[in-house]
Amino acid sequence: MKEILVIDDSSAIRKAIRRILEPMGYAVREAADGAKALEACHGARPDAILCDIDMPVMDGLTFVRVMRADPALRELPVIMCTTHNTFAKIQEAIGLGANEYIMKPFDAEIIGGKLAACGLTG
Repeated sequence: MKEILVIDDSSAIRKAIRRILEPMGYAVREAADGAKALEACHGARPDAILCDIDMPVMDGLTFVRVMRADPALRELPVIMCTTHNTFAKIQEAIGLGANEYIMKPFDAEIIGGKLAACGLTG
C-alpha cells in the first residue's frame, strides 16, 4: 500500500485529506509542520507528500527547499496544497521542487489526479 504524508497545521484539513485518501487505497501519515515532516520522512520514507504552504515552525516552501537538498528525500513527489492563487506563489513552489499544486478547497478527483500525475495510484 502506498503511503502519503500529509503536512498541514490544520488538524481538520489533515483529517479531510485522510478521509479522501484512505478510500482510494492509500495509507496516510500526518505532520503539523515542515520540521515534524522531515523527522517523519527520515523515520519511514513515504511514497509522496501533500504539503500546505502556510504553516508555523517551518512553512511548506522551506520544507521543500530542505527536502530537495537531502539526497535521501530529494526524489519524493511533493504536491503543494494552498489557498494562494497567485502565479508568483505557485511558481515559487514549483521552482523549489514541488511536482504539483492543489488549490484549496479540493476534492477526491483533484487529489487522485495529482497523485496519478506523480506516478502514484492507491
